[in-house]
Amino acid sequence: MGLKLYERHLAREIYATTGLVLLAFLMLFAFFDLIHQLESIGKGGYQIQHALAYVALTLPGRLYELFPIGVLIGSLYALTVLARHSEITVLRAAGLSTRDLLVSLAKIGMGFAVLTLLVGEFIAPPAERAAQQLRLRAMGSLVAQEFRSGLWVRDEKSFVNVREVLPDTSLRNVRVFEFDDRFQLLSISEAERGRYRKDGVWTLDGVVRTVFTGDAARIERFTEMSWKSALNPDLLAVLLVVPERMSLINLYLFIRHLSGNQQKTERYDIAMWKKLVYPLAALVMLALALPFAYMQDRMGAVSIRVFAGIMLGIGFHMLNGLFSSLGVINSWAPFFSAITPSVLFLFTAAGLLWWVERR
Repeated sequence: MGLKLYERHLAREIYATTGLVLLAFLMLFAFFDLIHQLESIGKGGYQIQHALAYVALTLPGRLYELFPIGVLIGSLYALTVLARHSEITVLRAAGLSTRDLLVSLAKIGMGFAVLTLLVGEFIAPPAERAAQQLRLRAMGSLVAQEFRSGLWVRDEKSFVNVREVLPDTSLRNVRVFEFDDRFQLLSISEAERGRYRKDGVWTLDGVVRTVFTGDAARIERFTEMSWKSALNPDLLAVLLVVPERMSLINLYLFIRHLSGNQQKTERYDIAMWKKLVYPLAALVMLALALPFAYMQDRMGAVSIRVFAGIMLGIGFHMLNGLFSSLGVINSWAPFFSAITPSVLFLFTAAGLLWWVERR
C-alpha cells in the first residue's frame, strides 16, 4: 500500500532534512579524520592521495553510526518547521490522531531502516577493510591478507601465518617463514600459541623450529621463545575488523567457530544482536521527534529543539556503546544489551507524547 498524500509530503520534508544533516555530519567527520591522517603522511609511501582515499573508504562506516542521530535531528527539524507553519495543526484538526501520525512516521522510517541495514551489511564492512589495507600497504612493508589457511602477514624478510586470532589478540598455531636477502628459506618456526609482551616482542609457546643450512636441516624445540615482529595487537584488531564492523553472516559464522572451540562469544553475540536491532533505531528516533512538533511554538524554538535533538542523539550513541560494554563485563543476555537503549528511548518518546497531549 502506497503512502497517502500527506505522508508523501511528510516523507519529502523528513528525507530532505535528514539527508542534509547526514551530509553535514559526514563532511565534518571527514575533515577531522583527514586532519588526523595528515600526521601519517610521509611514513613509508603514505601520501595525501592515500589519506583522501582512506577517509573516503571509512565514510560508509561513519554513515552507519550516524544514521539514528541524523534521523532524529532531521525529522525533529522537519516536524518543527511544519508545526511552525501550522501544517501539523491542520492535520490534527482534520481528524488525524497521534496514532495515525505515528503509523505514518513508521512507514517513512522503514526506508531509513532498510538503508541502515544495507549500509551496515554490504557497504561498510568491505569498505572498512579496504581502507585499513590501503593504509597498511602505503605506509610500509607489512602487508596482510586473510585466506582459509588463516591470516598471512609479510613482516620485512619473513612471512607469518596465523591460523587463529583470539578475542584477546593472542595467537594460536603460528608459523613464521624466515628468508634471507636472496629470498632463500632460512627457517620455519611453528608455535602453538603467541602472547604479546611489549615493544613488538611476542612470546611463542611450544615452538618447533626447522633450520635450513645448505642441503641439511635440523629441528630445534623450545618450550618458550621470544619473537620480534612489526605485528602487534592494534594491527591485528585493524586487520581482522572489530565485531561491530562485521557483517551478520560473518558474525554468525565466527560465533559458531568460537563456540565449537569452547571460547567466549559474548562480545560477538552482542554485536550480532546490535546489527539486527540497530536499523529499528530510526523508527524510535522518528517517534521521539513527534512530541517536539506538538509543543507550543515560541521564538527560537527551532534552534532549541535542534540542539535538544543533538544532545539526545549523542546520548543514544553513548548509551548504545555503554550497554555493549556492560553486557560483556557482566555477562548480560546479548539481546537485552543490544535492545535496551532503543527501548529506553522508546519509553522516553511515549512519556513525552503523553505529557504534551495532557497539557
